Parts: sequence; C-alpha cells; structure tokens
Amino acid sequence: MHIEFWGAAGEVTGSTHLVDTGRSRILLDCGLFQGHRKNAFERNRNLPFDAAAIDAVVLSHAHLDHAGNLPSLVRSGFRGAIWTTHATADLCSHMLMDSAHIQVNDVERVNRRRGRQGQRLFEPLYTPEDVEATLERFRAVDYDAEFAPAVGVEARLVDAGHILGSASVVLDLETGGRRRRLVFSGDIGRRGLPILRDPVRPEGAEIVIMESTYGDREHEPPNRAKQVLAECADYVIEREGMLIVPAFALGRTQELVYRLNQLWQEGRFRRLPIWVDSPLATNVTEVFRDHPECFDAEMLRTLRSDTDGDPLGFDSLTYTRDVGESIALNSRRGPGVIIAASGMCEGGRILHHLKHHATKPSSLVLFVGYQAEHTLGRRILEGQSPVPIYGEPVEIRATVRRADAYSAHADRTGLLDWAGEVRERGEVERWFLVHGEPDAQARLTEALEARGARGVEAPERGRRVAI
Repeated sequence: MHIEFWGAAGEVTGSTHLVDTGRSRILLDCGLFQGHRKNAFERNRNLPFDAAAIDAVVLSHAHLDHAGNLPSLVRSGFRGAIWTTHATADLCSHMLMDSAHIQVNDVERVNRRRGRQGQRLFEPLYTPEDVEATLERFRAVDYDAEFAPAVGVEARLVDAGHILGSASVVLDLETGGRRRRLVFSGDIGRRGLPILRDPVRPEGAEIVIMESTYGDREHEPPNRAKQVLAECADYVIEREGMLIVPAFALGRTQELVYRLNQLWQEGRFRRLPIWVDSPLATNVTEVFRDHPECFDAEMLRTLRSDTDGDPLGFDSLTYTRDVGESIALNSRRGPGVIIAASGMCEGGRILHHLKHHATKPSSLVLFVGYQAEHTLGRRILEGQSPVPIYGEPVEIRATVRRADAYSAHADRTGLLDWAGEVRERGEVERWFLVHGEPDAQARLTEALEARGARGVEAPERGRRVAI
C-alpha cells in the first residue's frame, strides 16, 4: 500500500492525498491550490495523476481548498463516486457552482485584455456544466455509517467539528490478506465553539494523516471572540466608520452573525446595520437551517427559544444577492458592518469594499481566518500599503486587526489533544503532517515526539510512501 501526497504538503491549501492499496485508488479530498495566480491555475489544471484511474473520492468537507478542484478531476476523466456527509454534499452544490462562475468571470475579464493585445486566450479552469457533472457523482452518507467506496476499502466519517458537515475519514484497507486502518483528520475543529458539535476522536488508527495548520501557535480563548467583535464595533460606532470583515462564506460568516446577535441580546452596544454581502453566504446559511443534526446543544436551545429568535436572521441583518445592492454599500456611511467573501481577499465582493472603505481611517478591517502566503489578505495583515486591487494600488488607511479566536481550526494545544486521544485509542505507527506551513509542522513534530509519538514526518509534495 502507498500514499501519495499531492496537495497541502508543506503548505496549507490544495488538500489532495492518494491512497493506493494495489487493488483500489482512493483520493482523500481534491482541493484548489491557492497562491500566486499563474502557479495556482497551472497546478489546479494539470493533475499529477490519472483521474480516470481513481476509483473513488472521500471528501472531508466543503471548503474549496479541500473540495474546489473536484470539477477538474471529473473534467479529466474521473468516473467514480464522491463520498461525503449529507451537509457537505448540499454545501458543495453551492460552493462549487459559485467557484465555477468566478472561474468563468475571471477568465472573461483577463481575456478581454489579452484579446486587445492579440494574445492567446485562456479557458476557465472549469465551468458550471463541469460542476453539474461533478454533483451527479456525489454519494451522501450519515456520520458513523459504514460504506465501501472501493474494492477492499471500508470507510466511516466521524464529526470533525470544523464546519457544517466536516468529517475525519476512517479507512480500513485490505490487500494481500493484510488489513490496516488509516485515519485522515481532515481539518480538526475547536472544542467549545458555537453552533456546531465538538470534534470526535477516531479509534483504532495505525496510520494518521493529520492537519497541522496551527501547530506552532495558540488561539485566543473562544470567549475572547465576542470581546474582540465588541471592541471593533465600538471603534466604528465612535468614528462612524465601517467594520469590514473578509470572511469565508461557509462557517466563519455564520459564526460572526451568531456572535453579533449574542452581543445585541446582551445589550453590549446598540444594534448596527449588518450586511452579509455574498449570495453564496446567503445560500450556505439556508443549508445550515437544513442540517440541525450538526448543531450543538446551545444552538438547538437558541433555535427553540421564544426570546432569542433566529440567530442567523434578525431585523438589522441583511443578506444581499443583487449586484446593485452590493455596489450601494460602497457609498454607505457608517457605522455598520459588512461581511463579504473571500476570506483571503483573493476575489469576490470584499475587494470592492476594501477599495472603497479600507482607504478611510474611520474604518476597521478585521481578519477572522487564516491568511495563506502570497494572498492579498496576508499582505494587508502584514501591514503592506499600497496593495494591488483590480490592478490598481490602494492605500490601506483603515485600522487592521486579527482575531484568532474565530479560527475554526484547532490550535497547537487542540491538535496535541486530538493526537493524544487518537494514540490512546489506537496503535499509531506513522504520522504524516499535512495542511500546514513548514515552521508549524516542525514545531508540531517536536511536540508530538516529545509526547511519545513515533514515525512523525511532514511529506513534501509528490512524496510516495509505503505503509
């Protein structure tokens, strides 16, 4: 048996891991690589394996860096099933279609310029038609239900507590009369966050592929999240500015809305108008309402309450779909809150709001998620100014803050706790750290080894390992 690491290996984005038992080839995730535009496009288009030879995909969750390149896989000849949870399947119908429209629109914009210059025109990475073909291949299963994605492979999905529908993958692999249990963590969530249940620790692991995003740092306590949000709201209220929050449409947006509602219910400050300026986030929020099986006890109590109302939909909250409504926000006077995608500022409506509001000292830009290297969000967070937005230099005069308390990823302590419980419930022989930058992986490796773990490594992209 072998594992080939083709994405999120020595880096954070593009989760793609190929398990080859000799009888079957299973792909764990097929995510978009995000980074320098040209490099990202080439890597996402040119898959490093034969798509037609893949028997099945088991998908951990719907974030694009885990699911976003599935249409390229299907476009390249994959004809197997894509196994995942019910919530992830529903989310992907929106996430992937939104991604396809962005791919098409971005290429059209670039091609207008290239056409004027007499240069060769580009094709989009994939189209809505490719997404439709991809969605036909989805097979949804319940948490903890056993299924057989390929010959000699039995599988189970357990709640990873990261986003709605997220899962860790348990694979029982059999070949040549030998049986091994491989656990792929997916993205490990944090304990004690609102809305979703805490992550489940898989049992019986012998081989572990484990995320390491925050292997070198601790988050602020979850209860700090509301305090940071209250401080940011106070800032823009006092200055009559705008609070601009780049946030992923899936997960972070819903938590921010939930926290704002909590603050207002507690009387921490007067209600501000809040706009979730994202058709995708609007659709995703509807999917949340369809999957209460993923909610924690607090969220279920809130939904049943006569006084708290709908924590994802209240009077001062507006979900915008129309482009005209979005454009109108650029000239709105504060105070107010605009939450818009993308979370790393690599596209979407957030770019317009940064261009119009982040140039004002009265505004505040709050980052609530990981910012990968070379992304616009990372540059703004590091204090670079001006930054290029739509090809033009834009001065960032707004205050910029970061709130790790909103991360949906386990921090260093959370990762070590997860690994410790997995070790107690199995006999882990080898650990492969993925989905992390080299420094984070090095620090996490040291900590795991100090706690008795053996066989810990962080494979580079393209590494093929016998298990």
